[in-house]
Amino acid sequence: MSALFFGLALPFLGTTLGAATVFFLKGKMNDSLERGLLGFAAGVMVAASVWSLLIPAMDMSASLGRLAFAPALAGFAAGIAFLFFLDKITPHLHAMAQKPEGPAASISRTTMLFFAVTLHNIPEGMAVGVALASFLSGGAAISAADSFALALGIAIQNFPEGAIVSMPLLSEGKGKGKAFLFGTLSGAVEPIAAVLTILLTALLLPLLPYMLSFAAGAMVYVVIEELIPQAVRDEKTDICAITFAAGFALMMVLDVALA
Repeated sequence: MSALFFGLALPFLGTTLGAATVFFLKGKMNDSLERGLLGFAAGVMVAASVWSLLIPAMDMSASLGRLAFAPALAGFAAGIAFLFFLDKITPHLHAMAQKPEGPAASISRTTMLFFAVTLHNIPEGMAVGVALASFLSGGAAISAADSFALALGIAIQNFPEGAIVSMPLLSEGKGKGKAFLFGTLSGAVEPIAAVLTILLTALLLPLLPYMLSFAAGAMVYVVIEELIPQAVRDEKTDICAITFAAGFALMMVLDVALA
């Protein structure tokens, strides 16, 4: 039960702490720091997708022999397609972008920024939920430690994400309290998505390998479509490359050391 609680609470706590930076920082976040945080978050998410989701999905399908990759491949492709579809039907605005994406809508930039982050927090919640569901089902592919490592890794990358949501709102003239609230609420979708995924997986246990890889595909989509482009804008790639490697290495270490 403690593993379930911490698994659900840690990612949301990371977002909340990140959003709280509005009370300690003045004005806009330093550009280099922001690029570094985005690169770090991208590295964590890619490593989590590989070690905590795709590899366990293929291990669960070992009975298929040479086709053990098939469920992981199908789920991965479905996760990419799912986020692509949500991006197309939801009006949203990325933190560094000037032009909104998705269908035209008469809503404020603040609301569209909130939609963008909330939308891309869904796969992170799903990833934690499906990992916890695998552990709760008694399967050997994912242990309590594996689930905790994944939740901790996502919590770490959620810290800069919470700051990246709240700080632009502060620079746009929103009060610190409102900026903090929006930053925190953007992460509230994660425990909700995690709980829904746990409930769905309990009903469809044979689909667990597909759901693990589905979450991986959705997370990789977020990295490619949002995090990396924002971190390497204006062809400044050095900071992103270094922090991506640091985030990837940290998540790799957590996954092995806590197993």
